[in-house]
Amino acid sequence: MPFSTIQTIRYWLSEHPIIVNFRWNHAQSWGSTWSFLFTAIAIYIVAAIFLHLLLCLLLRRNHRIPLGPIPAVHSLAVSLISVVIFVGILLSAAAEIRDTRWFWRRTNTTTFQWLLCFPLGTRPSGRVFFWSYVFYLSRFLHLLRTFFSVLKYRKLTFFQLFNQSILTFMSFLWLEFSQSFQVLAILLTTLLYSVVYGYRFWTAIGLPSACSPFVVNCQMVLLGCNLVCHFGVLFLHLLKGGCNGIGAWGFNSVLNAVILLLFMNFYVKMHLKNRKSSQLRTEDDGSSKHSSSAQHLKVKDS
Repeated sequence: MPFSTIQTIRYWLSEHPIIVNFRWNHAQSWGSTWSFLFTAIAIYIVAAIFLHLLLCLLLRRNHRIPLGPIPAVHSLAVSLISVVIFVGILLSAAAEIRDTRWFWRRTNTTTFQWLLCFPLGTRPSGRVFFWSYVFYLSRFLHLLRTFFSVLKYRKLTFFQLFNQSILTFMSFLWLEFSQSFQVLAILLTTLLYSVVYGYRFWTAIGLPSACSPFVVNCQMVLLGCNLVCHFGVLFLHLLKGGCNGIGAWGFNSVLNAVILLLFMNFYVKMHLKNRKSSQLRTEDDGSSKHSSSAQHLKVKDS
């Protein structure tokens, strides 16, 4: 890639005045109030439940509503937006590290420590928090998948509603309390989303899918990485005398633990179901082979 192209990308994703001068506040940032957050989540939950119940009343249980290319376009859009956020926050974090490294020398802070533990008094302004705000807004685009699932598969679960609502709520907390660990969390999450939604777009347009549950395995990797990083934040908080937004981080950790337990329950059930179905296929293959060999012996005896 030419050097001029790299410089252009760096300017538009980390050095543009709108990004550098960003400040999270309730007066200027759209969707930045607690009332907006709770209202949006409540509307999402009520609308999803209402749509599910309405379809149950009007249509047969196995009747699905075709959505055409809409899910594929949605997956492509989410994948591309995730790539932009990933590159943007990566370049912005590098710029912040470059501009504030002189101050870190006084407190013996390393780059990895800053990624996990913001210094006390950190304000939600600047490059990194601009991309955290974009990530927060992108969460509302993810909510559409629930409605796609209701329309196309006639399926609505508690985990879907809880997971989407809590992830939106947590991304709001990152901004409201300048929470530590959010840079790494956004990097890991957007990297996963770019791959997972790219894969969903791949399969939605009719290309071959993976033999293993690719999406579920990717989500397990993300949850595992988040768990390790949370222990790192706690260690640095105790070692350095405090990380910014640690109260929100503690609440965030509890919500992450609940999501992890629900997802592990789903993952184990899916694994047992797949194992049972594979055993049944093996037994069916064995019985069919036995019956064919028995028929072969009867023909031979006759």
